[in-house]
Amino acid sequence: MCGRFSQQRPASELAEIFAAEPLADELGARYNVAPTDEALVVVQRQDRRAITAYRWGLIPHWADAAKVGSRMFNARSETLTGSPAFRDLFRRKRCLVPVDAFYEWHREGTRRQPFTIGRADGRPLALAGLWSGWRDPAADRVLRTFTIITSGPNDQMAGLHDRMPVIVPDDAWEMWLDPELDDPSELQGLFEPTDDVELRIQAVSSLVNNVRNDGPALIEPLDEAAIAALAADRAPAGLFD
Repeated sequence: MCGRFSQQRPASELAEIFAAEPLADELGARYNVAPTDEALVVVQRQDRRAITAYRWGLIPHWADAAKVGSRMFNARSETLTGSPAFRDLFRRKRCLVPVDAFYEWHREGTRRQPFTIGRADGRPLALAGLWSGWRDPAADRVLRTFTIITSGPNDQMAGLHDRMPVIVPDDAWEMWLDPELDDPSELQGLFEPTDDVELRIQAVSSLVNNVRNDGPALIEPLDEAAIAALAADRAPAGLFD
């Protein structure tokens, strides 16, 4: 799954990376983005690509209330084409969610150790997402929301968790965002776990456990003494290598 991420780059920088227009207000560097928060996404309509801000947690256009979005922050790749909430969006409303890193927790007994996962080369990860517009009857406005697609883990993540967000490689950004490509079968290959993108996986402090915490301290890797103590506590092989 993917339930928390960091997004530190400004919209202007992401616009350069993704060859898009920066249409969102700057949200500032954030290190603990959680469901129901606004976040920057990459969307494309016809020949116009933009960086804009949507709320995390998808609300289908037919939903009765916004609260459903707090549960629909992830979409399983295996069930997209059969889900009433996701199948039409998979054909017509795909987006990329640029993150500097996402967080995952590994349970060891009663303790849940958080890790941060980012690209080893420091570039942003482009996560596969879907978006939707929902008209809020109380405010009489359209609220745009998104979800992040997950799949089984690749070899790098397998020792940490049994799910991970789908990472769209740089050379597939155009295909994923293409609004004219409406045959889902052409995109299914992107859901197969691969290790084409080298990841940096680091243990971090439990500060990230509280959604009210924010700031650079959340992504600071634990020092060698703390890592040694965790490694001695039966952590899976490879996580602290």
